[in-house]
Amino acid sequence: MTKIAVITGANKGIGYETAKQLTQAGVQVIVAARSQDKADAAVAKLAAEGFKTEALALDVTDAASIASAVATVQKKHGHLDILINNAGVMNDDGAKKVSEQSLDIWRSTFDTNVFGVIAVTQAFLPLLHKSAAGRIVNLSSILASNTLHSDPASPIYNFKVPAYNVSKTALNGWTVQLAYELRDTNIKVNSAHPGHVQTDMGGPEAPMAIPDGAKTSVELALLPADGPNGGYFHMGQALPW
Repeated sequence: MTKIAVITGANKGIGYETAKQLTQAGVQVIVAARSQDKADAAVAKLAAEGFKTEALALDVTDAASIASAVATVQKKHGHLDILINNAGVMNDDGAKKVSEQSLDIWRSTFDTNVFGVIAVTQAFLPLLHKSAAGRIVNLSSILASNTLHSDPASPIYNFKVPAYNVSKTALNGWTVQLAYELRDTNIKVNSAHPGHVQTDMGGPEAPMAIPDGAKTSVELALLPADGPNGGYFHMGQALPW
C-alpha cells in the first residue's frame, strides 16, 4: 500500500524539496500550504518537474483550517502514514537584544512553531494511528540545543535569536513527551535539524543546498520498525539537547 504523507509549509524551501524526495521514494505526498492558492501553485510547479502530488490548504495557526485539512485527508485516504511538521517562522528583530524582543514576536513565533505543531499533530493523530508504521517528523534546528548555546566553543554560541531558538527548544520537548506516549505503538516521532540551508530563512550564503537540507526529514519519515523514537537528529547523527 502506498504511504500517504502530509508536509506543512511545503510550498517552498525544505518542505518543497522534501515533497520531491518522498515522491521519488514512492510516497503519495500531500503538499500543505497556508492557502489553497499557494498549495495549488506548488503542486503545479512540482508537476512540471515530473512529481505528482496533492494540494491541501492548511494554516497551522487556524483551528478551522486544521479541521478542514484533516477532514479532507480522512475522506480521500482514510489514514495518514507520515506527518512532517515543516512550517515555521523566524520573527526575531535582529537589531534588538535578547531581552528586547517584544512579546508579540514571542507569541507569533510560538503560535506557529510550537502551538501550531501541537494542534496539527493532535488533529492528525487519529489518522496516524490507522497506519501500520506512522511517522511524525518535527522540523527543529540545531539552534534548539541548550547544550550548544551554553558552550562558548560551540558554533552557535553567538547566534542568539531568542524567540526562534526557544520555540524550537520547546518543540523538542514536545517531541520527547509525545514519543513517550507513543512508545508502545507503531508511531515514531523525532525532531530533525535540516542544517543551515539556502532557504528564505537560511539565506543565500548558507553552506547547505536545499536538497541536502531535506535529507534528514526524509530519513526520519521513512524509518524502519527498529528506528529511533523521541530523538533529535541531523543526517543520522544524534544532537545534544
